[in-house]
Amino acid sequence: MLATRADAVALPTPKRTGSVPVESVLGTRRSLREFAASALSLAELSQLLWAAQGLTAPDGRRTAPSAGALYPLELSVVVGEVTGLSAGVYRYEPAGHRLIPVVTGDRRRALAAAAVGQDWMRGAPAAFVIAAVFSRTERKYGERGPQYVHFEAGCAAENLALQATALGLGTVVVGAFEDGEVAAVAALDKRERPLAILPVGRPR
Repeated sequence: MLATRADAVALPTPKRTGSVPVESVLGTRRSLREFAASALSLAELSQLLWAAQGLTAPDGRRTAPSAGALYPLELSVVVGEVTGLSAGVYRYEPAGHRLIPVVTGDRRRALAAAAVGQDWMRGAPAAFVIAAVFSRTERKYGERGPQYVHFEAGCAAENLALQATALGLGTVVVGAFEDGEVAAVAALDKRERPLAILPVGRPR
């Protein structure tokens, strides 16, 4: 069922400092495909979203670099088990650091099916979908635009993965999926192309 923008969810303010050195995070990050049966907190979800695409300056600059500051990426999260948040698909709005409900109900099974049947994904309490509107970058950079968009998606994914590690969580970048099926599960706009899925949860 489609949700409405009137039900926007305000997120906890993300932390700008942490107790885990970046060197430690780089040294301990590993791909995770088996998750504990444990919900994420809303604060953890907030921190992960901010790490991937959050604002870092009043002029709209974000945590991940963007060619020409054009920001073609769109970030959605398929929520199954997050404390204080109903299961469903949500769109992240960096400017307000909030979530916009898009679809109600647990869509993790459908997302795993769209990812060529990778059933292990269903065990993650939440999965992030990084998509892009390529035309935003192509208008300025032409045929080089797609390359820059992919660079940007990689930066956002790595930010999210490192933040997950710092929080004692884990993830892996999933690239094997049917674009159209993922777009349908996440209710993406027709201009948006999914580029990566990152299921996140606690290690067993």
